[in-house]
Amino acid sequence: MAKPETTNKLTAIEDAVRIQPDGATLGQIVAVLGIELPRRTLQHYLKLLTDSGRLVRKGEKRGARYYLPSAVSHAKGEEAAIPLSGSGKEVLAYVRQSIKRRKPVGYDRGFLDAYRPNISTWLDEKERAHLLKIGTVETSEQPAGTHARQILNRLLIDLSWNSSRLEGNTYSLLDTKRLIDFGEEAEGKQQLEAQMILNHKDAIEFLVSASKDIGFNRYTILNLHAMLANNLLADEAAAGRLRRIAVGIEKSVFHPLEAPSLIEECFDHALATAAAIDDPFEQAFFVMAQLPYLQPFDDVNKRVSRLAANIPLIKRNLSPLSFADLPRQLYTDAILGVYELRRIDALKDIFIWAYERSVARYAAVRQSLGEPDPFRLRHRAALQEIVGEIVHSRMDRKNAAAHIASWANQHIDKPGQERFRELAEREIIGLHEGNFARYRIRPSDFAAWQAVWTKNTASRVTR
Repeated sequence: MAKPETTNKLTAIEDAVRIQPDGATLGQIVAVLGIELPRRTLQHYLKLLTDSGRLVRKGEKRGARYYLPSAVSHAKGEEAAIPLSGSGKEVLAYVRQSIKRRKPVGYDRGFLDAYRPNISTWLDEKERAHLLKIGTVETSEQPAGTHARQILNRLLIDLSWNSSRLEGNTYSLLDTKRLIDFGEEAEGKQQLEAQMILNHKDAIEFLVSASKDIGFNRYTILNLHAMLANNLLADEAAAGRLRRIAVGIEKSVFHPLEAPSLIEECFDHALATAAAIDDPFEQAFFVMAQLPYLQPFDDVNKRVSRLAANIPLIKRNLSPLSFADLPRQLYTDAILGVYELRRIDALKDIFIWAYERSVARYAAVRQSLGEPDPFRLRHRAALQEIVGEIVHSRMDRKNAAAHIASWANQHIDKPGQERFRELAEREIIGLHEGNFARYRIRPSDFAAWQAVWTKNTASRVTR
């Protein structure tokens, strides 16, 4: 029977793993424990936990991560809900082998050169027709970017959160909403996580606001990278600049190009090819595969590819791709299949599924807009009171968020506090010159508050 001291340490290690939804590394466990523990002793405790089934280990040596069994089961359940083709399953089976059993490979330019726009097609005619049918919305005949602007507030949060989540970001959807709307950083999170999300916000706003000018060209993709990489690279000058150094891919046997001249040549070729593709979904999928495979930047390549995939959808007023509910490990493994096998099968499966999921999400949002909200109706007077207080006191974003949270804790029953807080935040964010009178706010008070509110925009995280 284990000693009480040992039992306590084993429980503490489990708790340290529990707060890492994408698995905990040895270093992360040490950081959370906050105690001096010899490495060999910690490894011994981890072995006890994995041998007894209390933890699950994945990966080898420095790449090892530890999970709770329930987290592994949940991830498998999520993945099981996504229909994968036989060829897609083959790709995943290969990349999920031990890294020692996979053959080292380098960049194969033939993967790009062999593709002929509108002749080569990775999505067949039936698949493209299906995506077009479900993705078409009422604004499809209006100027470029009309639909994206109509759902911009929702798109900023959804796409920023999901794309960041696929990189291992641990912010929740609600954390992301409060960061974007109020500049409120979540407690206990790293600053780089907030920076990543805010970078996504800036990049998405750029794509939507410049919808007439964006495309598969240097202007768009280099600036997209600069925004997504802002304050996240060791070399700040590398943001928006093509790669000049050699890079490696974690947990992969793939070795990207190293010569800067070849990287630039292939980058221009990839953009020209994408620009020549007529079908918006073929364009989106092409860049989702080719940009990460080339690794044209020091880092942040996959993030660029995910947002770039939305360029043809934004320009043609199609429903956007937000990657909602896409399991991180499945996406990572599908990308590895492109890197190591030059096979798009698994990535294609999840691209189609993810787009169907995104379309369903935005269709549900549009459908729900006309339904009265009984919770909002019940708290109508409270909402009017709190919005009025914020405006009359001329609160900025952070003070408003703190005031709402405090007010809800004091006046709303606990089960409804979180819902009320979200609703009040939405009310204050949506306040404009055409609707402030319903809160019994005078024009002079609104103008004075708005000057403070717009001046103190969401803060940017500094390193």
